[in-house]
Amino acid sequence: MTTAYDFKSLQAKWRPYWRSIDLYRTGADPEKPNYYILDFFPYPSGDGLSVGHGRNYVPTCVAARFMRRRGYNVLHPMGWDAFGLPAENYAIEHGVHPAVSSRRHAATYKRQMQILECSYDWSREFSSTDPEFYRWTQWFFLLLHRRGLAYRALGNQWWCPTDKTILANEQVINGRCWRCNSLVTRKALQQWYFRITDYAERLLADLETIDWPEPIKLMQRNWIGRSEGAEVIFPVEGARDENRSATGSDSEAEIRTFTTRPDTLFGVTFLVLAPEHPLTMTLTKPEHRAEVAAYVEQAGRLTEMDRLATDKEKRGVPTGAVARHPLTGAPIPIWVADYVLLGYGSGAVMGVPAHDSRDFAFAQKYGLPIVPVVAPMNGVAAPANQAYTEPGVMINSGQYDGLPSDQGGARVTADLAARGLGGPQVVTKMRDWLISRQRYWGAPIPIIHCPACGVVPVPESQLPVLLPHIDDFAPSADGRSPLAEATDWVNTDCPQCGGAAQRETDTMDGFACSSWYFLRFASPDYEDGPFDPEAMRAWLPVDTYVGGAEHAVMHLLYARFWTKVMYDAGLVPFAEPFSQLRNQGMLHAADGQRMSKSKGNVVTPDEVAAAHGTDALRTYILFIGPFEGDVIWDDGNIKGVDRFLERLWALAQELDELGATEADPAREDKFRREHHRLIKRVTADLEKFKFNTAVASFMAHLNYLEASRDAAIGPTAWREALGAFVRLLAPIAPFISEEIWQEVLGHTGQSVHLTSWPEYDEILVQRQEIEVMIQVNGKLRDRITVPADIADNDLEQAALAQDNVQRHLVGKTVRRTIIVPQRLINVVAN
Repeated sequence: MTTAYDFKSLQAKWRPYWRSIDLYRTGADPEKPNYYILDFFPYPSGDGLSVGHGRNYVPTCVAARFMRRRGYNVLHPMGWDAFGLPAENYAIEHGVHPAVSSRRHAATYKRQMQILECSYDWSREFSSTDPEFYRWTQWFFLLLHRRGLAYRALGNQWWCPTDKTILANEQVINGRCWRCNSLVTRKALQQWYFRITDYAERLLADLETIDWPEPIKLMQRNWIGRSEGAEVIFPVEGARDENRSATGSDSEAEIRTFTTRPDTLFGVTFLVLAPEHPLTMTLTKPEHRAEVAAYVEQAGRLTEMDRLATDKEKRGVPTGAVARHPLTGAPIPIWVADYVLLGYGSGAVMGVPAHDSRDFAFAQKYGLPIVPVVAPMNGVAAPANQAYTEPGVMINSGQYDGLPSDQGGARVTADLAARGLGGPQVVTKMRDWLISRQRYWGAPIPIIHCPACGVVPVPESQLPVLLPHIDDFAPSADGRSPLAEATDWVNTDCPQCGGAAQRETDTMDGFACSSWYFLRFASPDYEDGPFDPEAMRAWLPVDTYVGGAEHAVMHLLYARFWTKVMYDAGLVPFAEPFSQLRNQGMLHAADGQRMSKSKGNVVTPDEVAAAHGTDALRTYILFIGPFEGDVIWDDGNIKGVDRFLERLWALAQELDELGATEADPAREDKFRREHHRLIKRVTADLEKFKFNTAVASFMAHLNYLEASRDAAIGPTAWREALGAFVRLLAPIAPFISEEIWQEVLGHTGQSVHLTSWPEYDEILVQRQEIEVMIQVNGKLRDRITVPADIADNDLEQAALAQDNVQRHLVGKTVRRTIIVPQRLINVVAN
């Protein structure tokens, strides 16, 4: 062993050794419990990894190593979410086929993860682009279709003009495409949807059963947007429902609304339809048609975020049509306004300007009546010139006058139900998941369109429907997938009648693949189904899932939905896929901005590992700040980690010279207590993902060891202390720990990474002495070191005997003492 710390030689020495013993292969000992820790499915980009990605991958690696050595079989796999827009856009921009670029990018990611020495079981690696994988994504599509959860409908959907594809609602952020940031527009196309709304109640309720960060749960609750209230039906004077008339039911038109405040029903002075509402043009009177049509077209160019903005002026146009109040029969004018959305409730709202701020602004602008029907309790005056939005007592409401809002609202709801004009209702803001993409690079939707038979699912025996190789995969502006031009692939035979038919040319949203991939890792080579049922029961659900918070209402919501469908189909025995979720914080560049190639501020693991070594890079990533906190990369601070490793190396090389010929039993006892306390602290920190404080404990303990060089401590105690140190440090800094364990401490042929996790002695970690603060009337006056098990009476006497305490008690009488065990004593005197 050389005297200088040379991380390059250690890495060159131990990497081949660990591969030769297959160190990271998933455990299969039937006597051990199983533990599954998983990173979010990464989509490899052309930029490769930055050190910021290490904020995810290094902590999960440490956790996996930690759990292996605590006696668990650990499943810690990695694969590639390589279908979708990012890979295809890169391919278009660089003139390379996405099949080629995706493989190249995955290989880059894998190489960089190996630089970080991430402890993945690479024997389970797969890509979502593998036919052996997307065969089962298509199989799940057919499962949802059989269960009535996949359907096709004409929709006026978000269209990204840059990516030239339809986007799901969740993929439009502030009116822009979540991928390319382009302003989105609307396009009417036949689309495939999944009925995620059928699972809204369960998706909401089951959040209480999982260990997830509360902000993520709140984001999902808000996205689902559950509201309890009442449906209120307003018949329309002199109008028929053309949709129902077309089906043979000549029915009077009616407008269905939803309200959370049925106690305000008597304050309705107008109705508002969303521009997209199917009755908007039907009900509009001829003299208003031109104005309404122009308004509808203009609203179609606005994003939902724009339409719902609280600071946006409320604008609308009248239809000229009139509805009837369901309880009084009074005429109610019907308007169209873009602040009403079709996707929430029924796409129509009852305007109650006296008790809703938006309605109040709208009524003021257009001179509509404002009728207060709820007054504050206890005779308090309602605020002037603004809507009163709180509950209270009903007024101007006929027989309901004098009732509190909750009681009156319940009575109104019941009376509506009795008349067949409404009743109790629960609605959500969440909409069905739009799964179609008019792009090439994705899993083909396994559907055939037959002129005679209609929509026909591809038989399971014919899966996978292979994605054909085409050279011109650029998206078209007409809304059709590039696959539509692959006529040899598109034209096929109908599985039912055998006649000429055509394949569905839309591909699936990439989130379909990531909605179930975690199950495939349990048995990636299984051929008789998406997963081996026995392996699934052994490993799933995922124990700990780690990734960024940006997927709260996309991937995480979709994966929960698919898992519940599987549960209902009897495929899995659990309804939630991820028992515990952890979100890492963002690592920003030194300039405080997010690392990006365009800004020129990316720091790669390649360059840092080349300059400082993998151990230093891993340790610094963990030490830079709390796991869940946002932090800034600092090239200067990693040098402190370099010094820590160099000092540890130097101390290890002195081992043969350490150890007094005559050890002092008392000092040796204290020495042992300190390393047992280190074991306890580090164990607790790793359990709680507090990696930064674990590293801080190592640094503090190394200071203690260096300061103990000349203490009367025997060689055996020194070897025990250094052995415990590197066994604890091994998950964080694997190379230096292995070298010291095998070559310095002499455990040749026994990897430190295969040793059991150190145990601490609870008796030894108990402090023999503690420092107690002494207060007089709440002000700190002194500190005292006393035995940890000191009796209260003895502590009181010792505290009162201190000179500084006595000075502050002159002329006063001690009335009592308050003791906070092992922390402080407060002397109360006057």
